[in-house]
Amino acid sequence: MLADALEHLVRGVVDHPDDVSVRDKRLRQGSILEVRVHPDDLGKVIGRGGRTASAFRTVISALAGRGGARIDFVDVDRRR
Repeated sequence: MLADALEHLVRGVVDHPDDVSVRDKRLRQGSILEVRVHPDDLGKVIGRGGRTASAFRTVISALAGRGGARIDFVDVDRRR
């Protein structure tokens, strides 16, 4: 549910919505939502001074409740 909500929010901000993907990684410390975007859109997703990324994190943490979730923004050229 969190990954779908985050993907919907990010697609509304970027110029290349087809390149947006969100993957939910479960770790011992909690959940990490890995957001991959087109390299040209990375600046839009992070925002000036990180404000947009902070807003995404605020919304997702409110939806996550007590468990919380960490968000990691990655451009599609960088592979893990």
